[in-house]
Order: sequence, then structure tokens, then C-alpha cells
Amino acid sequence: MKKLILICVITLSCSWFAHAQKFKAHTVKQGETVESIAKKYQVSVSDIYALNPDAKKKLNLNSVLIIPNAAAISSDATTETKELIGYISHKVKRKETLYSLSKEYNVEIDDIKKHNKRLYSENLRRGDQIRIPKYKTVVSMVTPSNAIKTYKVQPKEGKWRVAYKFGITVAELETLNPGMNEVLQPGDEINVPNTTDEKVIDDSFNYYTVQKSEGYYRLKIKLGLTQEDLEKLNPELKIDGLKEGMVLKVPHNVTVGEVVGQVEETNLTKNLRNLKTKQIAVMLPFRLSRVDTDSVQEAKEMIKTDRRLSVSLDFHSGVLMAVDSAKQLGISTRLKVFDTEDQLSEISKILNSNDFSNYDAVIGPLMANNLDRVARALEKDGVPVISPITKPEQLYGNVFQTIPEPQMLEKAIIQFVKDDASKVNVVIIADHSKRENSNRLKSEFPSAKQIFSRKNDGRDAYYIMATDLSGAFSNGKNYVFLETANEALVSNVTSMLNGLTNRNHDIILVTTNKTDAFEGANVSNYHLASLKFHYPNIHKSLNSDQQNSFVKSYKSKYGIEPNKFAARGFDLTLDVLLRLASDEDLYKASSNAVETQYTENKFRYAKQLNGGYYNEAIYIVKYTSDLTIEEAKL
Repeated sequence: MKKLILICVITLSCSWFAHAQKFKAHTVKQGETVESIAKKYQVSVSDIYALNPDAKKKLNLNSVLIIPNAAAISSDATTETKELIGYISHKVKRKETLYSLSKEYNVEIDDIKKHNKRLYSENLRRGDQIRIPKYKTVVSMVTPSNAIKTYKVQPKEGKWRVAYKFGITVAELETLNPGMNEVLQPGDEINVPNTTDEKVIDDSFNYYTVQKSEGYYRLKIKLGLTQEDLEKLNPELKIDGLKEGMVLKVPHNVTVGEVVGQVEETNLTKNLRNLKTKQIAVMLPFRLSRVDTDSVQEAKEMIKTDRRLSVSLDFHSGVLMAVDSAKQLGISTRLKVFDTEDQLSEISKILNSNDFSNYDAVIGPLMANNLDRVARALEKDGVPVISPITKPEQLYGNVFQTIPEPQMLEKAIIQFVKDDASKVNVVIIADHSKRENSNRLKSEFPSAKQIFSRKNDGRDAYYIMATDLSGAFSNGKNYVFLETANEALVSNVTSMLNGLTNRNHDIILVTTNKTDAFEGANVSNYHLASLKFHYPNIHKSLNSDQQNSFVKSYKSKYGIEPNKFAARGFDLTLDVLLRLASDEDLYKASSNAVETQYTENKFRYAKQLNGGYYNEAIYIVKYTSDLTIEEAKL
């Protein structure tokens, strides 16, 4: 179990480290309750609620609780440490994994890797002879002290700077401050470890936050720095080791930070090491009880008119194709499909009459409220629940949201424009309801010109005049953001911009949110194509001239080309199966350093603090001169 050290008092004169803990961190495991956790640490339930008010509402799997150290209340508190006393030699058998060995010998996976260093870069193989470390627990006496103090945020300090300053991770800082603002402001008062050794931020260096499942081998590939390089810059690594969420100092010329925009695609088929049969459930609102299967004509009409039935059938066809493709790669799947009838009562019946505890993943239901019901029921067993085409109402710890958030789409197109080294000028056009969007863009591009639609009698008239664009463009490339959900303004602006494009003015139209207004009957696709219209999207359109094996197989089986829901069913299901086959479970296979891409969709998951996983992989697509839509590249 990962422990959180909240105090680290360093005596420089003798280089000894003394730890005095008044609190502990506990990562919630499957089946645990607040009562069982309180009993484990010999504290009261109210003690836990006092430090973790969110736990009163729900207890999420893998969330971190701050636990008061009962021993620290006494005058002579104790702390436990592990001491290596020897090794057990183990010959790896068929189907054994690091996870199963850690359970068998009651040691952490990281401890096994630490004493078999090749496992940082290589997979465990049958016949390997490895060393399993044996430990004894050493109890030592410590002097209690106040573990936490109040700290006033300084100018330019964000979460990672404060975390680095006090030697903790960002997640640990957020755990200590449940109500902390997403963006820290100067003067904010927050809780931090009560340590006398505060690190100094040196702006001549860069800083990197360690992601989930990242070891020294992955960091070597990602940052170009060896373990020795990192330990020289971060001496605490020699003592505490590498931990998820810790902030590392790295050379200034190393490009670091959260994974944003383009990430090297990961081919999971090259790393299939967990080939046991996968048990997958799919829950879709077929509502077959409403279909008269004795009447072919009535069934056909129902498919045409019932949108949810049509989407479910298309999605299901893609799921079946993915299961077949995975089988060809050696991945067997036990698939069970449930008709939710789009009713909570039917979902409750499914949950009560089936044991899902051994399922590797559940895909669906489609609707957010139905998925929420399934996620809550399966969270205690740690069963991943994947939301296929809608945003969940709540991101429980076992939920995978596959649709990126709207703010991620906006961030992606902004980054795309910023990454274009040849850009000359940015113009922002918006209606008055999108003034906030316009102002956000202005903060990202300070030199940009802002233009708002005209008003008549104080009401938005949704048009601009040619004079509004006077002097707005420079010679060379100009990006124009158009922020609106009004078709008249889109038609007005695209027509006007199309007439201004010439040899000197290269105008590229972009938007942070492609609303239905851009597809209105009065909007010319020729104008959009001429302006090379760019926008962020959760998927890319399939080019029928460059058909892949999925499209060919689908046409061969069903006689038609797959639509976006069939492609979604295929891409999402194949991704789930490949991730499950590449690691011990879906959680460990979903680091945000892993980005996968299939027919029309791509996936890169990031974990929400005290919550589930969300997809942050986004396409930037554009209109081409032949009126097709393709992925945009700089």
C-alpha cells in the first residue's frame, strides 16, 4: 500500500531524516467502507469524516483518504518502516503476473521490480528466475508534532509549485485541501506539510510531474534522462523512490508537462501479454420488447424510426467486428449483450440477476442516467464501466468517459493555432452570446482583433459589415475564430471572408465549437472549403477512398459501409480488448502517455482526482478543396 509521508524534518548537520506523521494516506480498495477503514486504523468514523468531508457523500474506489494517526495522539507515538531481511527465489510459471506474485507473497509490485531491475523495461516471462524480497516491520518511537500548517499562496504559484516546494505530490496537496480552487490565487490560504525544509523553485530548470505507471525506463524514453541523471537533480529519489504525482526537476531544454495535443501513437498489438479470456458485457437500449419479430415490415419501420434502436444495432455490429478482430490476434472474448430497454427498472433487474464481479469491463449503457446506475452498482467490485457516446452524469472511480470535455476541444484548437509557426495574425469574430468565449480567446492571443456582431434596437442582429474587417488582416496567414451557434452569422461571415481571400491574404477559418449552424442550408460548403475550415472533433471522418481492413470486412459482412456508430463500436471495443491484453487490468493500461488510434476514433485517458478516467485525445479536422473532411496536420 502506498504511504503518504506528510512530514519530513531534515537535519542538515548529520543528514538524517526523521519522519513524524500525525496523518496517514489511505487508498480506498475494493469492498472497503468508512467503518472498515476506521477499524483498521483504530480511529473513529467521525475522525475520518472531519478530514474527508466528501466521503460522507460517497467512497470512491482508488480515492485517497487522510487518516488521523491514532499513535500521534499519545506522548510516545510510533512509526512503522520496512527492513529487507532476505529474498525468496521464484521461477515464473505459466500465466503468472507481477500482480499475482505480489498477492501471493504479500509484497508491492514496485518492490519486486526494485530487486529485479530488468522488469522496469521487460515483461515477466515463464521460466524467469526472480528474487522476491522479504521484509520485517520495524516499529520506532517518534516525537509527535503538528503535521500540517497553513500556507499563503505567493504570486505565480500554481499547484505543482506548491507541491514541489513542500515535497509532496499535486494529488496529496489536493487531498489536504478538498475545497481548493482549481487555479490558485495569490493570498489563498491552504494546508501544507509542516516541514522546515522548503524547496526553492529554480526557473533555470523545467519541472515534470510523474504520471501513472511511469518508471525510470519510460522516463528515459520520454525525457531522455537516465535514473542517474534524475537522481542527481532530485536526491530525494534515492530515499523515497519514484512515485506517481511527484514533481521532478529536469534540465531547462527538456520539454515537459502534461500530455497535450499530439502524442506518439501506441500500437498495443506489439505488447499483448495478458491473453486470458476477456469477459465483456455490452448494455444497449434495443427495446426489443417493442418490436414485432413476426412482422418483417414492421421491424424495418421500427429500425428506421426508432433512433436508439438504430444506433444500438449499428454500435453492436461494430462490437462484433472488434471481437472477431481481437480473436485473430489471440484474444478470446466471452461477450454478453443485455437489452436495457432504456429503463432503470430493467437495469436493476439485470444487475440483480447477474454477477458482474468477474467481468473485465462493461460497455454502456448509452444514456447517462442509466450508466450512472450501473457504475454505482459495480464500483464496489472495481469493474470498469465505459460510457460509449455520452458524457456520464458523474465520473465515478470505475467510469471511463470516452467523449472529451468541450473545454478540451477548445484547448486543442487553440494549441493547434499556437503551434503554427508561420501564422501572422489572429482575428476573433463572435455574436454577443459568445462574448465570454471571445474574451477567453483574446487572453490566449493578446494581439488579436475582436469583432462582435452588430445590433438592431439593442438586440443581436447576427451580421457584420465589411467596415468591421477594415485593417483586420495582415499579409500572409490569418486565422479567424468564428464563435457562434447562429446560422445567419456563419453565412454572413463565411461569404464575406471568402471574398477577401487573395494572394496576399491567406485566411483560415477556425472555431472552438462546430455547432449545427455551420451545416445550415444557407451556409456554403464551398466557402468553408475555400477558407480551409478547421475545427476540433472527437472523431475523424472515414475516407472511403482509403478503406482499411475493418471497412472492407464490414462491407463484406453487412453489404454497406459502416456509419460513425458502427465505427465507434468497433474502435472502442477493440481498444478495450487490446488494453486489457496489454496489462493486468484496464486501469493500469490507461496511462495518459498511451494514445491509441483506430478507424475514426482515438483514446488517451487521464484520471480525475478522486474520480474516474476521461478521454483527452482530440482530432483537428478541416474541409478540403474537394469538399471532404480530413485530419489537419501542421
